[in-house]
Amino acid sequence: MLGRLSWGLADQAACSLTNFAVGVYVARSLGAAAFGVFSLAWLTYGVVLNVARGLATDPLVVRFSGAPAESWRPAAARASGTALGVGAALGTVCLLTGLALGGRVGAAFACLGVVLPGLLLQDAWRFVFFAAGEGKRAFLNDLVWGLALVPALLLAARAGTVAAFVLAWGAAAAVAALYGCLRSGPRPRPTGARGWLADHRDLGYRYLVENVSLSGASQVRAYGLGAIVGVGAVGAVRGAELLLGPFLALLMGLSLVTVAEAARVLRTAPHRLGRFCLMLGGGQAVAALLWGGALLLVPDRAGELVLGGVWPAASELIVPATLGVAGAGLGTGAAAGLRALGAARRSLRCQLFASTLYVGGGLGGAVATGTTGSAWGVAAATLVSSTVWWLQLRAALRGPLPVPGGAAVPAPSSAGPGERAAGTPSAPEATQPK
Repeated sequence: MLGRLSWGLADQAACSLTNFAVGVYVARSLGAAAFGVFSLAWLTYGVVLNVARGLATDPLVVRFSGAPAESWRPAAARASGTALGVGAALGTVCLLTGLALGGRVGAAFACLGVVLPGLLLQDAWRFVFFAAGEGKRAFLNDLVWGLALVPALLLAARAGTVAAFVLAWGAAAAVAALYGCLRSGPRPRPTGARGWLADHRDLGYRYLVENVSLSGASQVRAYGLGAIVGVGAVGAVRGAELLLGPFLALLMGLSLVTVAEAARVLRTAPHRLGRFCLMLGGGQAVAALLWGGALLLVPDRAGELVLGGVWPAASELIVPATLGVAGAGLGTGAAAGLRALGAARRSLRCQLFASTLYVGGGLGGAVATGTTGSAWGVAAATLVSSTVWWLQLRAALRGPLPVPGGAAVPAPSSAGPGERAAGTPSAPEATQPK
């Protein structure tokens, strides 16, 4: 298990440290208000990224991980081509929207539209390499992105605008995407996107809804917070997230393999799945609390050295942000179990409930007491959502569980209406990263 985790952690560490460095550098260079504008573009990229993953790379990881080269290569070409096509289509939408909006926000969105194809293709290579069992290549791809960012950000700092930083960030990703093309073997094939979507519509559209719901909720909360309190509040929230960045890197790195590990437990010792998920989620929650406690001990001078003028507002959000991340970490244990069981309907219901609660808590808190209220509202929503995830996992574990050989052992209660029992043809979904 440690061997399988290592490259996932290394890759996510490289990716998250790159994002952390970009966020810190932009925050120090632009100040709170302009950093808030940059954060809106960043969050929009997060939504588009989840669209591309749901439609392109998530089905690839599920169905072609460890597959023979003769089937993996054309699949990788079509999946990466689909990601590139999503970037071009939604990039055009961002570009037109930015031109219509005008001002700093419009310029940021227009520049985002230009660089989206490169950003999505770079991310697609990560999953292509993991599907091929080449985690080292995914790590090197993110390392190239980080190295390309150094001169790009220095040039952007001379211009001193949000648009320049967005272009620099995306241009560095395009360099890494080109490197991925040279290293992967198969080339992206956008013309195969329609066939890819048709062949994997049973997975792609469901993953699309799951992936986009939470990132879309983050986007709605950010827009709403900016409208209710101001774009400076968006920058403060993003600053608090940056402080939790190293832990989030650990959580995301683990998420690349936790569903697969839960599936292995299910195959070898199904009665231990619940305990495994509890240890997984509980360990992440405790780690988040320890990291947040350490952040509370950081002196203001050190915080200002990292975040500059964003630190005073971001430091006030450390406690609620930590509780929210701890709740999310606890919930990922249950989510991994539901994916391993193939309980897709339960998982989708939980995700939609969590997203609705997230938006309601974040915007309701903002109306009540501003930025701090929004952070506490999100923390409460995340903790409640985590409880729902665990209740759904508990109910799913009462259904038929698989045993070696593909048979099922009846349990005291059956799965919910429309659910497929674990071990049915939906079982390959267990390898899908959350």
